[in-house]
Amino acid sequence: MTLAAELKDMSPEKLLAPVLSAFWDEDRSWTLDVYRRHDGYEGLRKALAMTPDDVIAYVKDSGLRGRGGAGFPTGMKWQFIPQGDGKPHYLVVNADESEPGTCKDIPLLLANPHSLIEGMIIACYAIRSSHAFIYLRGEVVPVLRRLHSAVREAYAAGLLGENILGSGLDLDITVHAGAGAYICGEETALLDSLEGRRGQPRLRPPFPAVAGLYACPTVVNNVESIASVPAIMQRGKEWFRSMGSEKSPGFTLYSLSGHVASPGQYEAPLGITLRQLLEMSGGMRPGHRLKFWTPGGSSTPMFTDEHLDVPLDYEGVGAAGSMLGTKALQCFDETTCVVRAVTRWTEFYAHESCGKCTPCREGTYWLVQLLRDIEAGKGQMSDLDKLNDIADNINGKSFCALGDGAASPIFSSLKYFREEYEQHITGRGCPFDPAKSTAWADRTEVTA
Repeated sequence: MTLAAELKDMSPEKLLAPVLSAFWDEDRSWTLDVYRRHDGYEGLRKALAMTPDDVIAYVKDSGLRGRGGAGFPTGMKWQFIPQGDGKPHYLVVNADESEPGTCKDIPLLLANPHSLIEGMIIACYAIRSSHAFIYLRGEVVPVLRRLHSAVREAYAAGLLGENILGSGLDLDITVHAGAGAYICGEETALLDSLEGRRGQPRLRPPFPAVAGLYACPTVVNNVESIASVPAIMQRGKEWFRSMGSEKSPGFTLYSLSGHVASPGQYEAPLGITLRQLLEMSGGMRPGHRLKFWTPGGSSTPMFTDEHLDVPLDYEGVGAAGSMLGTKALQCFDETTCVVRAVTRWTEFYAHESCGKCTPCREGTYWLVQLLRDIEAGKGQMSDLDKLNDIADNINGKSFCALGDGAASPIFSSLKYFREEYEQHITGRGCPFDPAKSTAWADRTEVTA
């Protein structure tokens, strides 16, 4: 039986796999006491009983892939760090979550920060690092305070500092608040920002594993990737591989948002489908149907209702023509204007472009001008080919993946909804009422 068939036969309760989110609803779930009641730091004890190289091999054998978007094998990334080079090694956790639609790392850090801290200690032991950093978005002050509190708890309990649990491991964690730039989600731009410079992507090679933070070997991992490590060490790699698919094993957080009855975080095995998630969450808002959705945030090519049964793992989504990305499932119903949605996303990318390379700096600007004209009914049919041409000049030709992300919604929306673009041009305006797509459009309460 295939994975898709197995998942299809499961009840909604069995489809979910709460691990990171298992006790989010408990009182003061973010504290060390609550975390320890749920076997917190037991994975660390098991890791410290192994050699660092064995820990790397164990994580590699588990099949854990990066949860930040690219899906690169986590253990393999740790293995790239050269040993015996005489340089300090660093772990940097990318908590600069800012992809439109992505909202998994922030609630994880709010509700269960010690899973990240424990994972960081294990990772630092494996790569022989004595200093780690958490790079957090500066706007999320409540999360910043919670992380500082959790780090203080870990120091007080002897889980950070010198000779952790008598193992001889010394480790300090620094929580760093960024200045609020989407580009700093790109790992080399993040490193430049962490060093006090303007956040702009670096030319590679050298790669961070060789010359990262302060020109020293550095591992950059996503919050969810590192926070998943303690459960793997504590429950075993076979347990982790029992979920998901062969090439995309394990559990993950799916962020369901948009015109859905019950938006939120759904922790499930990789390979679940949007149809199953919608069935679990009550479906689209009453009286409406799914029109288009993103499998991994606004930077991934959009899907339509034809793709409801695509397995949401790296291979399944890739084979269908998109990317799993950060698993930000933004769902839009038939009241939504595709042109309007793509215009807003493109305005975001134009605003957040760091300006380092010409294709992205100039291309996103001109995409916005064309889209605004089309949305306002001032466009021409030739503008559609021009949109496609400009996106093609950005895609794969910009300095980092921001340009590719800006081009994705252009390509996919023209592929699936070209007629809707044409309606804006021939009708000299948008045929949709923006008020009907708001979350409160169908409310029947009468206000005084």
